[in-house]
Amino acid sequence: MTIHVAKDRCVGAGMCALTAPGIFTQDDDGLSEVLPGRQDGGGDPLVREAARACPVQAISVDEA
Repeated sequence: MTIHVAKDRCVGAGMCALTAPGIFTQDDDGLSEVLPGRQDGGGDPLVREAARACPVQAISVDEA
């Protein structure tokens, strides 16, 4: 799986970091980003829930 955060859509709500703190964080501007080395999701079952929780659908999860 590959996780991507569309910075141009992100509004910094932080739902992803609250839902899956082992995968997501917020940068200095308050926008969400994937933690270094965690772009593959690390098998965390909360990744998809974090993507669903995003109020602006800025997170995409590619299963390939």
